[in-house]
Amino acid sequence: MNFDYSDDQKFLKDEARKFLAAHCGSDRVRAVLDDATKAYDDELWKAVGAQGWLGAAIPEEFGGLGLGHIELCAIAEELGRACAPIPFVSTVYFVAEALMLYGNAEQKTKWLPRIAAGDVIAAFATSEGAGPVTARSIRTTVSGGKLTGDKIPVTDGDVADLIVVLACDGLYLVENGAGVTAEVLETLDPTRSAARLTFADAPCEKLGTDDGIAAMQAVFDRAAVLLAFEQLGGADRCLEMAKGYALDRYAFGRQIGGYQAIKHKLADMYVKNELARSNAYYGAWALNAGAAELPLAAATARVAASDAYWFASKENIQTHGGMGFTWESDCHLYYRRSRQLALVAGSPAAWRERLVGQLEMRNAA
Repeated sequence: MNFDYSDDQKFLKDEARKFLAAHCGSDRVRAVLDDATKAYDDELWKAVGAQGWLGAAIPEEFGGLGLGHIELCAIAEELGRACAPIPFVSTVYFVAEALMLYGNAEQKTKWLPRIAAGDVIAAFATSEGAGPVTARSIRTTVSGGKLTGDKIPVTDGDVADLIVVLACDGLYLVENGAGVTAEVLETLDPTRSAARLTFADAPCEKLGTDDGIAAMQAVFDRAAVLLAFEQLGGADRCLEMAKGYALDRYAFGRQIGGYQAIKHKLADMYVKNELARSNAYYGAWALNAGAAELPLAAATARVAASDAYWFASKENIQTHGGMGFTWESDCHLYYRRSRQLALVAGSPAAWRERLVGQLEMRNAA
């Protein structure tokens, strides 16, 4: 079985890299970071929408390209490499997937074409505070078609037009408007905004099943694979940055890359990245094939990718030495993003626990 990209998928990946190199340099990321009034790069968002990437995995009948999840994984890897400051994760990995899984024909027809065209930004609101999301921790309720509750933190919640909200009895679609209040939160990575959303009798619409926790986890499993590729792209870029600096920087008359301590850092980064890549490819296969192994593959990919990106981002800073800690260095952009991506679908600890649970279930079968 070949888990690598096909020639067409490699071409798509290469073209995505060229596009982002031309339209998403670190100056674009910094423009969002430095501007407290700017939640994302609107021009880049529109350009990405024009490329059709938002609808890569959305069926053609709903306005997408109908390519599949492998192609979306290839795009995600390049977005991670560029540290793109746009709400792609929330809109595509979470809400579009939730709609494709649980939306009825009318909901899909209404929202998926708008997501594919880039006309809608969406957010996935599940957490109500610290700790894991469980049936007992959810206090958001729905009565008479009106939803009431608080969600914090909600990635891209301050700019979302459409919000999928986890309530006591399932997932609900809420349009940002009457009954919805957003409070912007300070986070480690200001290039990906987050908010506290308060719902006070907000009009809502049921999305699929009554088992909201199971539906949330199904969406998380799919998003975890896509997130793993975005994390992998960032981790690979960190390794490239560290290697490039180690070859260019001289100390005591020789390249610092010639010192054993630096060699070990780069080698450890490479090993973790390759382990994450193999697990991400397995996850991509399971997602695209709709395989029963998806929960296990998703947890494995998520754990490996989160660890690889965090490790690569911090070792990249260490390799750069004092320069790596300065605002002028791009190293911190990737460190910030590694921390942000590790938490958007549950903490690494929660995913490790899920991985152990899935392995126990498999071994008991």
